[in-house]
Amino acid sequence: MSTGSRNTWEAWARSVPPLACVSTREPCPDPMATATRLARAGLAGQYVVYEADGGVWHFAAGSDVSVTADTGGITARAAGRTWTSRTDGRPLAAFADALSALRDEDDEGSRGEENAGGRHFYGWAAFELAHLLHADPASAGDRPLLHALVPSVEVTLGGDSTVVRAVDEAWARKVADLLAEPAAGQPSARDEPVREGTEGIIAAGSAAYGRAVARTVGDIRAGLLEKAVVSRKVPLPAERHPDFPATYLAGRRANTPARSYLLDLGGYRAAGFSPETVLEVGDDGRVSTQPLAGTRALGADPAENERRRAELLSDPKEIHEHAVSVRLAWDEMAAVCRAGSVVVEEYMAVRPRGSVQHLASRVTGRLRPDTGPWDAFASLFPAITATGVSKRAALQTLARHEDGPRGLYGGAVFRGSTGGALDAALVLRTLIGTGDEAWLRAGAGVTAQSSPEREIEETCEKLRSVAPYLRFSED
Repeated sequence: MSTGSRNTWEAWARSVPPLACVSTREPCPDPMATATRLARAGLAGQYVVYEADGGVWHFAAGSDVSVTADTGGITARAAGRTWTSRTDGRPLAAFADALSALRDEDDEGSRGEENAGGRHFYGWAAFELAHLLHADPASAGDRPLLHALVPSVEVTLGGDSTVVRAVDEAWARKVADLLAEPAAGQPSARDEPVREGTEGIIAAGSAAYGRAVARTVGDIRAGLLEKAVVSRKVPLPAERHPDFPATYLAGRRANTPARSYLLDLGGYRAAGFSPETVLEVGDDGRVSTQPLAGTRALGADPAENERRRAELLSDPKEIHEHAVSVRLAWDEMAAVCRAGSVVVEEYMAVRPRGSVQHLASRVTGRLRPDTGPWDAFASLFPAITATGVSKRAALQTLARHEDGPRGLYGGAVFRGSTGGALDAALVLRTLIGTGDEAWLRAGAGVTAQSSPEREIEETCEKLRSVAPYLRFSED
């Protein structure tokens, strides 16, 4: 590819140690709590917990091997060395080039990796990458847009086994010792939501948000776009410090996400319960995306939930919002998939996602021989349900009406492999932190039929998936 020197990335890839120590243990009775305990242990400077499809949790940690890209440059680190290159405004292409060098090392057989899918990497993509892909490059800013960790140790916690992969025996022993410890001191599976103060937190900024919705409705009625997902940031009190692992465990017990994640990675901390994936790519080239659009609250009363479900399925605004999202997802899939392979496998099902229920569809296809997972990512990112229709016009609208950059919110947290797989969760319903700041954020799909009052309430409904489960450090 055209960004970065191939020799640069080959030299970096040769410096990345293989996960040569592999062991299989008995399954853990509570993989979610075990993964959280590993995260809390502070094994390395960076870690990720990623809940994949089928109730499998992955824990990855390390600090020596990483790749970070922004608008102007890309930096790769391994074995105490640093490699840099220009990105020429194409950070995603440079990022893909660097990671593909790891695949080339695997193909040469020099890795000794006991993993048919190849070596795994974990990372995130900031929402502002979208401006480079679809809209105004000047709006992308100068902060990192992509970051990936190639772990020194990886633990897969499945239903029938626990698999530990490590670069050496020292790492393997550290993890084995932690896995052997009793699971004491973890929050209870019945950890109750904290209602006191929750409504005050989620109401912050709602009046300003209502005005942003009204301005967006004006843009839509003027013919500038069909839909925009306008969001609002909810800062947490500066004097309180969130406990991200405890928040993750309490929140995950109460939520029904498509994916979940807990991380301290590349300058961001996050604990999230993603309602949908941006994309899922298999080693065989099958790709899918899962747009969710259209929302009603989900509570403890089954009869009321059913009433809201029926209302959701018959509301013209919600149906229109969902239909235009599915239409655009189809177009974006068709751009990278084999002709005739794109299908809508599921249309307008209702999915429970924590404190809300959504209209959900799934669009699938098969990648063309000349495209790969990062081409699909470039086409589908950011999710339609976090931007709008058209994507370019929606991004321009959000830049005008939202307060500051989104950063991780509306972006993606992903797990990929050198074998061609890529699983990317949409960053919504997430506690986010960087430096001394921490915040929540939520948005709603705005169309010509929207009212500020309803969209404010929708953001509150979504925030209730996270806010009641916030846990704070005692210091």
